[in-house]
Amino acid sequence: MAASTSYTVDLWWTDLNDVEFGLFRKSRHRAKSRQFTADSDVIGEVKQNGERTGLLTYRESLWKAQNPTDRRLVIKLFSSSMVWRGTMDLLIGRSVQLSFGAGGFPVTAYSVNISGHDQLIDVQRDARKWIGMPERFSFFILDGNTPRLYRLRQDWINIGGDYTLYDQRGKRIGHLNGRVIDIGGRWDVNIAREHDNPRLNAVLQLFCGMLRYNTRARRHVEQITRDVMRGKTAVALDGNEARLYLNPRRTI
Repeated sequence: MAASTSYTVDLWWTDLNDVEFGLFRKSRHRAKSRQFTADSDVIGEVKQNGERTGLLTYRESLWKAQNPTDRRLVIKLFSSSMVWRGTMDLLIGRSVQLSFGAGGFPVTAYSVNISGHDQLIDVQRDARKWIGMPERFSFFILDGNTPRLYRLRQDWINIGGDYTLYDQRGKRIGHLNGRVIDIGGRWDVNIAREHDNPRLNAVLQLFCGMLRYNTRARRHVEQITRDVMRGKTAVALDGNEARLYLNPRRTI
């Protein structure tokens, strides 16, 4: 790539951080944004040119739910002053459907909602993967009525969770460089300057947050799908996920 924009997504290993540490800090965050729920846990930050520009959270009680069918991953992105920028939801219903269609192979599907953007962006793992082959995800972002296609492919030499970003012509336009020396997880992100925009950056920052839980989310979807196929369980979606599937043209 020629000229590029760079930033770092740094996920913390512990809860000891300057964002949540202190009396009533979580209550103050909830007062600033209703998107910061009571079970929100700040897990990392986005930094550019040495300055914090964003914060990542996840819904702890949802991800640690005792009932497997209630367990769902929800990552949220905020500005450094706790203004909501976007949410990434693991869609259990959609993931199980795609995994069932792939014969039980785990296909995780996520919905990304970005502040100020009308489209719900679907980020989906590719079902075409042989053992030892790189993992791939794809999504598109609407530019007016034109879909801009993107593909994230895990690097062949992949020590720290590295992914390369390609555009719809197969051109390499970005890279997520994972750092294995960082226990919590850290990705140095580079995007070609001509592709740099807030919506794509929000998707990539949420994607980096998701990568901490990627293996567990994949196994979670795989187990639920197998249980459904064997008749051991039935999936009952929670209200928030169910609303994401509703017909926008329905009569209210």
